[in-house]
Amino acid sequence: MAEEDQTNAVNRRKEGEFVRGVSKARNQISPDSKYPPESGRYHLYVAYNCPWCHRVILARAILGLEDVISMDVLFPIRSDEDDPRGQSLWKFRPSGEYKHIKLARCTKDTVLGKDYIVDIYSAAGVQGEKSVPILFDKKTKTVVNNESSEILRMMGTQFGAFTRRGSPELYPEKDSKKIDDMNEYVYHAINNGAYKAGFSSKQSVYEEAYDKYFKALEKLDGTLADSKFLCGSEMSEADVRLFPTIFRHDPIYHTRMKLTKAFIRDYPNLWRWSSDMYNSPGVADASPLDHMKTGYFGRTGNRVIPKGPEGYPSCMRSAQVPVLTKGVFTAAPRK
Repeated sequence: MAEEDQTNAVNRRKEGEFVRGVSKARNQISPDSKYPPESGRYHLYVAYNCPWCHRVILARAILGLEDVISMDVLFPIRSDEDDPRGQSLWKFRPSGEYKHIKLARCTKDTVLGKDYIVDIYSAAGVQGEKSVPILFDKKTKTVVNNESSEILRMMGTQFGAFTRRGSPELYPEKDSKKIDDMNEYVYHAINNGAYKAGFSSKQSVYEEAYDKYFKALEKLDGTLADSKFLCGSEMSEADVRLFPTIFRHDPIYHTRMKLTKAFIRDYPNLWRWSSDMYNSPGVADASPLDHMKTGYFGRTGNRVIPKGPEGYPSCMRSAQVPVLTKGVFTAAPRK
C-alpha cells in the first residue's frame, strides 16, 4: 500500500514540508481472522469532504454495500480553538448547522453515541489517533482499521458475497500488479501530491509537488486516450482512488491547493473518464460537493465558502468537455 516516507518526518515538517502520517489501526477482514466478512457487523465513520474518506464511501456505493456496512457522517468543519476539547477534532453535528452553514446528511454517532471521533478511538482502546475514515466492528466494539486504502481493498476483495449484481470487481487478481503500480504513482503524484502542494509552507516543496501533479495529469490523460479506465476496460480500485482528487480539482484544489496551471476540463480524456466515473451507479450520490467546499474553505483563511462554479458537477453528466459561459458550465447531454 502506498504511504508517505516517514524518514526524518519531524524535521521535514519543521522546515515547512507537509508529511502525511501513517495510520495505526491495521487489522484485516478475512474469513479466517477475528474479523470475518459479515453483513451488518461493520460500520464506517466518515466525512464527505475528506478525500481519503471519499474513496471508501465511493467503494461502498459502487459495490452496493450500503445495507451491508452502515455509516455515520461527520460535520465537515473540525473544532476551533475555542472548543472545550481543543481544535482540529472531527465531531458530530447532526443538525448540519454552524453559523451561516447548513448541510444535509450529517448524522449523530449511531453506534456509541459519542460527540467526537477521538472518543470513539478511546472507547475502543486506541490511543493517539483522531483521523477518519474508521472501519468499526459493532460486535466487539473495536476499531478494525483506519487506513483508507486498506478499507477500500477489503471492500473490494472480502465482501463479494454481498455486493450488488453487476458491480465491478475492483481488484481482480489478473490485474493486481497493474493496479498496484497505478495506485503507487497516483498516490504520490496526485492524491498526496495535491496536499503536499497545498499545505506545505516551503516554496521549493510546493513547486516540486505542483510540477509532479500536472505532469501526472498529462500522463494519465494520455493513458486514458486508449483506455476507458486507468487499468483497462473495467473500473478498478485505481479509478476509485483517483476520482476524489480529480473531482475536487476544478472547484476546490485549483484555488485552495494553488494548483492553478490548468483545470481538469483542459484534459479531454481525463474529463471523459471523470464523467464515466460520475455517471457510474452510486458515485454522484456519494459525492456531495457542498460538504467538500465547506470542509476546505470553511476552516481556513476568512472561512468564506465559494458559491460556484455554477453548473458543476451537473455538467459531469456529459462526457463532452463543458463550455464555461459567463461563469456557468454547460455541456451537451450524455449520449
